[in-house]
Amino acid sequence: MLLSKEDDRICTLALVHTPGVGSVTVRQLISYCGGASNVFQADFRKLIKIPGIGEKVVREILKKDKIDFAEKELLNCEKESAKLHFYTDTNYPSRLKTLYDAPVVLYSQGNFDYNNPRTVGIVGTREISEYGKAVTETIVRELVPFQPLIVSGLAYGVDITAHRASLKNELPTIGVMAGGLNAIYPSAHKKTSREMMEHGGLVTENAMATKPEFMRFPARNRIIAGLSDVTIVVESASKGGSLITAEFAQNYHREVFAVPGSLNSPHSEGCNQLIRDQKAVIFTSVKDMAASIGWHLSSAADESNDRTKMQNQTAPINFDGFTHDEGQVLSLLKKNGSMQVDELSWQSGMHFNKLANLLLNLEFQGMVRSLPGKKYALI
Repeated sequence: MLLSKEDDRICTLALVHTPGVGSVTVRQLISYCGGASNVFQADFRKLIKIPGIGEKVVREILKKDKIDFAEKELLNCEKESAKLHFYTDTNYPSRLKTLYDAPVVLYSQGNFDYNNPRTVGIVGTREISEYGKAVTETIVRELVPFQPLIVSGLAYGVDITAHRASLKNELPTIGVMAGGLNAIYPSAHKKTSREMMEHGGLVTENAMATKPEFMRFPARNRIIAGLSDVTIVVESASKGGSLITAEFAQNYHREVFAVPGSLNSPHSEGCNQLIRDQKAVIFTSVKDMAASIGWHLSSAADESNDRTKMQNQTAPINFDGFTHDEGQVLSLLKKNGSMQVDELSWQSGMHFNKLANLLLNLEFQGMVRSLPGKKYALI
C-alpha cells in the first residue's frame, strides 16, 4: 500500500494512533520488527510472539486502517504549519529522550527551543486565589534574569497566569495540551495561545483534532514534568493534576518545589502535603531556588555554558587505572559538561543502579562531584 522513505514516519504515526498501543508498546514493536514499516508487514504469528503484545493489539495493527489516517494527518500538519518530532529525530527534546514513557511523537506549533538551557514547569489549581496569582506573577518576574522556558498546561488558574506573566516579561512559554492543536482548551485561552506563537507555542502528543478528554490530562502532565528541569507547584488542593505532575517529576529525577500556603486554605493543602512528606522543597524565592539547584548568573552569558566551557577544555584525561565503564562516564562528562543522572544512564547504556555505584566510586577517587539537580560534573 505504501512503502518509501517517508513510510517509516507514516507507519510510526499509524502505530501511535492505533487503539491499545501506547508509547512503550510502539518502541517494543519497532525494536522487535526492525522498523515501523516492518511492523505492518509482519503477520499474526510474528506479532503475537512479541513480549507484552496481546491478541487484541495484534488484531488492531493488522487492520492497517491507521496508515491512511497517518498519511492524512501528515498533510494536515503541513497545512496547519505544525511540526512533528519523532523520538528518533535529532530535533526531539533532549530532556524527554531518556524517559521510558516519553511520547513517540510530539506535535508543536510556535517559535521556541525545546532544549533551552533552563526550563521551569509552573503548575497548580484551576481555582487560583489572589495569593496564588500574585505568587505566580512574582515567580515569573524573578525568573527573567535566568531566561528559562516556562512550561505549563494552558488551563485556567495557575497555568494561564504563568503563560500570561511569561508573555508580559518576554520569556518564552509553551502550553502542553491534553487535546490536539486544533482543539484549544479552554476556548477562552485561544487569544493567549495565539500570542504565545511568537514567543513560545503549543505542544501535544495527540492528533490534530483530538478533543481534550479527561483521561488525557494525566498523560499531558508527564510531558510537562519531563520537559522541565524544575517543577514549581504554586497552589493545589489535596488531590489534583498538579500533584500528578509533581509525582512524575520525582520519578524522572527532576527537582520539585512547592509554595507553602495558609493552613486554612484548601488551595494550599496539596502544596503543604508535598512539603510535609518531603516530596518537594519549600519554595521561598527564585533566588533561593536557583541557589539550591545550582543556577548562577554571570556578566556575559549564563552558566548554560557549563557545557561549552567543558567542551573547550583541551587538557586530556588520563584513563589509566579506570575501568572501561568509568572511562566511558568520564568521557561523557568531559564532552557534555554537567549531566543529569538519567541522561548519563541513557547515553552510557548503564542501568541506573550500576551507574549510581560507579559515580560514588568516582567521587571517592576525586574525579567527579555531585551538583544540585541530580547532576554530576568532572572536578
